[in-house]
Amino acid sequence: MESFFSDHMIVPDQGQKRQGAVTAMVEIPKDLRYSKTHEWARHEKDRVRVGLSDFAQGELSDIVFVELPKVGAELVQGKEMGVIESVKSASDLYAPVSGTVLEINSALSKNPEMVNKSPYGDGWMVVIKPKSPDELRSLLDHSAYEKHVAEAKH
Repeated sequence: MESFFSDHMIVPDQGQKRQGAVTAMVEIPKDLRYSKTHEWARHEKDRVRVGLSDFAQGELSDIVFVELPKVGAELVQGKEMGVIESVKSASDLYAPVSGTVLEINSALSKNPEMVNKSPYGDGWMVVIKPKSPDELRSLLDHSAYEKHVAEAKH
């Protein structure tokens, strides 16, 4: 059995302070792919589960509202698929791959803070039946996303 840390890259968040003087860490799991707009994608057989990265949820701060597409909606890679609002701002959510929405995380309507508490677990947003596996391969791997996050902090 592998440890949690063998599957995840933890990156010190040098610019953000949370809870007083505690410096936040940004979690970047190695088994996911990432868009430059900070959505993650997890390949699950013939499906792709999508959520918002730890870095993005941390930047947004306390999430208070999530609007997701309807089941059956056709999504296009890089195009808007929803909205997320926090106490700081509102931001569009973008589809990391094209395809049909098979499931949405309806629990987020009553508990949007799950995106903050568990961005890679209970805070997932949608499950998509992808049109093309090539789109998933075109997303950033954990190393490329780590560099992207580091650049976004400066």
